[in-house]
Amino acid sequence: MSHSNSHNNSIIQLADINEMFVSGEFDNEGRDIQVYNRENNSCIKNLKPNRRSFYQIIFFNSGSGLFTLGLNEYKIKQPSIAFVNPHEIISWENTGKESTGHICLFRKSFLDDHPALSFIMNKYRLFNDNSKSVISLPPDDVEQVNELFNKMHKEAALPGPQSGDTLQAYIQLIIVAGTRSGIQPDSTTLSNEFRHVYDFFQLLEHETAGLSYDNPVKLKSAHEFAARLAIHPNYLNALSKKYTGETVSAHIRNRLLEESKILLKRTDWTLEHIAFAIGFTAQPGFSQFFKNNTGITPADYRKKVTTEMYISNG
Repeated sequence: MSHSNSHNNSIIQLADINEMFVSGEFDNEGRDIQVYNRENNSCIKNLKPNRRSFYQIIFFNSGSGLFTLGLNEYKIKQPSIAFVNPHEIISWENTGKESTGHICLFRKSFLDDHPALSFIMNKYRLFNDNSKSVISLPPDDVEQVNELFNKMHKEAALPGPQSGDTLQAYIQLIIVAGTRSGIQPDSTTLSNEFRHVYDFFQLLEHETAGLSYDNPVKLKSAHEFAARLAIHPNYLNALSKKYTGETVSAHIRNRLLEESKILLKRTDWTLEHIAFAIGFTAQPGFSQFFKNNTGITPADYRKKVTTEMYISNG
């Protein structure tokens, strides 16, 4: 592997992948797996880093670009497939005009319901070992993988638990196809500057994982993150702006807002409970923070999303 210091790879804040890579939000009302078409939802610039609740399989059928997984960058010039685990930092930059293929997202809970899939994933370790996670596909396997994804699109549209059983079987076949190909493209190890940004995002991910009243956010400022990373806050901030276009404080703020929205939408915790989990000592301070950045109070946001969910469920 060679070292590259010239390419300023963009990492965008840890947020839901769907904002930039697919149209529409992952179904939060119960579906544990969804399949998207990259041609209809192609990312024109960057793929956001992975959300910790999703596994991803990304099939690059045509097009070219720079795909970053962790600290390794891959030049995608031929049909390839990537297996991405939760917590991983990824990005994508198009270098060509055409971009086709498919994306499959599934939650950790999907594995709980399908232990056979979990067994296959642990056996072949495509999601666990970054050296195996990006695979170039030979022509014979490209058609097979594309057909499996086409079947997944049809199956995902069907109701009932049998659909999930069939989809997990297709994922197993895709994993086996990738393992059989076994062609890992050359990768470039990114610069030490990029490593600092990567470490920041990893720490931000760790800091906001599993939030609760007993496990609240402890690091909330750029100075606190920089101190933990043993780097000067001004330097960390400069690197963040260089590689992402945003300050460290902006990334922290956006992540706290994102986690706040998730807790307001998916839990029945009191506002006081959520405020403490997010790192505020009192609920009024949290409510002011939320309203200043969203234009709506936490209580009104919860009412709004609850009403929308009620309407969508008929």
